[in-house]
Amino acid sequence: MKKQAHSLCTTALRTYWRCQDGAAAAELALVLVLLVVPVLNVIDLGTYVYDAMELNNAAQSAAQVAWAQCAATGKVPATINSNCPGLSAAMATAAQTTSLGSGVTVSSTTEKWCCPGASNAALVCQGLVSTTPSNCGGSSGPAPGDYIFVTVSYSYSPAYSAVSIASVLTSPITHTAWMRLS
Repeated sequence: MKKQAHSLCTTALRTYWRCQDGAAAAELALVLVLLVVPVLNVIDLGTYVYDAMELNNAAQSAAQVAWAQCAATGKVPATINSNCPGLSAAMATAAQTTSLGSGVTVSSTTEKWCCPGASNAALVCQGLVSTTPSNCGGSSGPAPGDYIFVTVSYSYSPAYSAVSIASVLTSPITHTAWMRLS
């Protein structure tokens, strides 16, 4: 009897090892885990980049509202002495018109007198004073421009934080847009 039970177990084990039913499904399950993690990372990184681009649009929208509401009506400098009432609320509303919605906040607004830099690629700015500085680069230079700088931010949280490398990226995302008012 003992020999018969041993023979039965041995036969069952041999049959099990030779059987290929379900092997492909088991292999797919093992490999699928390795394929899903990179796909989830691509989704999260793509969402992060898209949100960063939308935030850039939000900053541009806020700066354009400042120009449309204040510069076009001659209310510059806009942020000094309440020359342009309601500017903060209008910029916040404009910044929230992107797909990010109310998650966008206007974190700072500054206004400065700026002159073109030596290479015309950069601006050389000084803080906003109540009187307009005379000229850029001496008595013969052009008049400085009144520029507004709007910084917006958005807190990004990855959809798959446990496996995503997007969870180590900078959050909140911030962008600054600037526009000449006069």
